[in-house]
Amino acid sequence: MKKNTLVFLLSLSVITWMGFATPGEWRDLFNGKNLEGWDTYLGPPVDSTGKKISDLPIGLNKDPDHVFTVVNQDGENLIHISGEGFGAISTHEEFGNFHLQLKFKWGVNTWGPKKNKKRDSGLLYFSVGPQGADYGAWMRSQEFQIEEGNCGEYWGVAGGMEDIPAIKKADSVYVYHPGASLITFSAKAPAGRYCRKAIDAENPTGEWNTIDLYCVNGTSVHMVNGRVMMTLFHSRQQEGDKSVPLIKGKLQIQSEGAEVFYKDIRIKPIKEIPVNLLQ
Repeated sequence: MKKNTLVFLLSLSVITWMGFATPGEWRDLFNGKNLEGWDTYLGPPVDSTGKKISDLPIGLNKDPDHVFTVVNQDGENLIHISGEGFGAISTHEEFGNFHLQLKFKWGVNTWGPKKNKKRDSGLLYFSVGPQGADYGAWMRSQEFQIEEGNCGEYWGVAGGMEDIPAIKKADSVYVYHPGASLITFSAKAPAGRYCRKAIDAENPTGEWNTIDLYCVNGTSVHMVNGRVMMTLFHSRQQEGDKSVPLIKGKLQIQSEGAEVFYKDIRIKPIKEIPVNLLQ
C-alpha cells in the first residue's frame, strides 16, 4: 500500500470514529447559526391537563408553531425552545463513550399541563428506536433531568434502565446516595423509573447553568455547575422480558412545557471517566 493511501485511510477512520472529528478534542454540536445536524420532532398536541387532543403527532421536522428556533440575545445566538408542545431536537448522529457539556437557562413562559409549575426540559442520551416512544414525544433513552429544583436527576425513558446507588425515603421516593446498594430503575422495576438527586447545585432561575455528562461503557455521571449529582451504572434497555446494553445513541433536548435556552453544546470522546468524579 502506498504511503499516501495509508495516511488517507487512517485520517478517514479518525474523522468517522464514533461521530467525532478527532479523538480527545471538543466538537461543537450547535453551530451558532441554525439547527443543522439536528432533527425536530413534536408529538400529539395536548390540552391544559396533558390529555392528548389527537393521537396523531405533529411529526418529524414539522414545526408550524416554531417551537425550536435560533435567536439572538445579548449579542449571541442561542437555541430557543418555546416549550409550546412536547417533543425534542435530536442529533443526526449517535454517540458513545463521551463527555458532553452544554449551558442552559430558563425563559419566562410555561404552557399546557406545565403552566405555572416547575419549568421542565431534559437531556436524553443513548436515544434509540422510533421517535415518540414515550408520551408520543421522545425516543427510548436515559434522561438527565433538567427541571427547576430537580436538575441532574434520572428518568428511564421508554424502556431505559440504570442501576443507581440509592436509599428509599419514607414517601417511597428513592434518593441517590453514594455507597448505598445499587437499585434498578426502569418502568417495570419495583422502584420505578425515577431517582432523585441528593444535593442542589442549580443557579437562580434566569441564570446560566453548566451541565456535564460523562458516559463510558454503561457508566454515567450527571453533573450540574461542577458538582456531581449522581453516578449511574449498567445502562441498558428493556427488550421484552430481558434487558440488553444501551451504551450508544442519539442526543435529544426536550421541549416539555417550558421556555428554555441552550448554548455552547459540545462533545468529545473519552476512554474513561475521571476517577475523582466516580462516587
